[in-house]
Amino acid sequence: MTDACTPQRVSLSIGWVFSALVMAGCASPQVPEPPPGPRNYVVLLPEDSGALGKVFVKSDKGEQTLDQARQGALISGESAPFSVSAEQLKRDFGSAMAASPHLPVRYYLYFETGGARLTAESQALIATVLTKIAERDNPDVSVIGHSDTVGKAEANAVLAYQRASTIANLLREKGMQAATLSIESHGESNLLVPTPDEAPEPRNRRVEITIR
Repeated sequence: MTDACTPQRVSLSIGWVFSALVMAGCASPQVPEPPPGPRNYVVLLPEDSGALGKVFVKSDKGEQTLDQARQGALISGESAPFSVSAEQLKRDFGSAMAASPHLPVRYYLYFETGGARLTAESQALIATVLTKIAERDNPDVSVIGHSDTVGKAEANAVLAYQRASTIANLLREKGMQAATLSIESHGESNLLVPTPDEAPEPRNRRVEITIR
C-alpha cells in the first residue's frame, strides 16, 4: 500500500471521478478504522447525461486506465482496476457525491420539416427531460430553437422561436417546475451540421434544452 502522505498523479477526461484518501500516516490514532476495502483509490462515474470518459492513474509504482463505470484503481497505480460496488461507493464517497453540484445536461429534440411537430423519437424523449429537471433543486432551463437553411433567414428565425415556445409550453403543461426558464431563437445561424443554403438537414431542425 502506498504511503497515504505521498502525492501521486491522477489524470482524467470527461466523467466524474472521486478520490478516497485515508491519511493513515497523518491521521490521529483516535480516528476509527473504516470497513475493510481499498484505501487510497479513485473511481470513475458517468456524468448526469450518461457520458463516460477515462481516468489515467500513474505513479512510479504503476499505471492504470479506468474506462468503465464504477471502476476503481489504487492511487499508486500498482494493481489492476477493480469494480466498486454500490455499497462501497456510498460508504466511501456518499458525502462527497451529495455535496457535488450537478453538471449541465443538454438534450436535442428534432422536428419534422416546415413546422413545430416533433419526430417520434424526440417526442419519446420528453419524459426523460422532465425527469432530469425534477431531479434538481431550483433548476435553470434554457430552450433554444433552430432551423435548417431551407427558406429565408427571417422566416426561419420565427419558425425556430415557435419550436422553442412549443417545447417550453409542453414541458410546463406536463408539470415542469423550473426556477428560471429562458426561450430563444437562433434560426439558421447556429447549424449543428454545416450545410449550404436550401439544404433540408434534419439535425438542424431542432430545439436544444440545457438543464442546470
